[in-house]
Amino acid sequence: MTIKLYQFPISHYCEKVRWALDYKGLPFRKINLVPGLHVRKIRSLSEKSQVPVIDDNGTIVQGSSAIIDYLDKTYPERPLTPHDPVLAEQALAWEKRLDDVAGVAVRTFIYHHLLSSPSMVVPLLTAKQNVIVKALFYAAYKKIASSMRRWMSINESTSQKAMTDMDAVLSDLRKVYVNTRYLVGDEFSRADLAACALFAPMYQPSGYGLKWPEMSEIPVEMTEWVASHDDALHSLAIRYEQNR
Repeated sequence: MTIKLYQFPISHYCEKVRWALDYKGLPFRKINLVPGLHVRKIRSLSEKSQVPVIDDNGTIVQGSSAIIDYLDKTYPERPLTPHDPVLAEQALAWEKRLDDVAGVAVRTFIYHHLLSSPSMVVPLLTAKQNVIVKALFYAAYKKIASSMRRWMSINESTSQKAMTDMDAVLSDLRKVYVNTRYLVGDEFSRADLAACALFAPMYQPSGYGLKWPEMSEIPVEMTEWVASHDDALHSLAIRYEQNR
């Protein structure tokens, strides 16, 4: 049976799973949800309310890292976890740092600047939804945006910290990528996938599956940050295109 992926199209954590499934050549069906309106459905499948979640013929797995673990164990062809235990440990360490630090920082930074512009962010949050859902989301937007800021601790202070965190991670990624093609060993792994997917909203690849805002529409604070990190983001964009 086809794997079901419960996701937000905008989510960079969901992009990790979309990419992993595509990389392994596994057929899957996207169940596109809307932030805030997703809670009841996801909690009917799992204890927590976050996406991504997959349903593989009744086996429910939640969280991008856990899903990649499951896919490598259940569908071992084209593994994303290195076979060598030392390299596997290194790949998992990279992924954990990227999940816990970079992914959170990217999300915080972007939403801090875009949540104040519903005309820009609502189409991203309601991507792949019908006009009725979009209209309902617009109607409830103030409440949803306030809840998102509170739930994800999004404010000016955390946005400033997010920039510091992104700077540190990108600096370390660049130090590796300037000398080698991959973060771990000599093959593409979940470490590279996580790096490229979690920073993807900052360089907006076409393979992500979203209609990104025009750069001229994006707040200047964001475009200035992207411009100042062009080299590091470009190295990720290249690897995204090569492996996605």
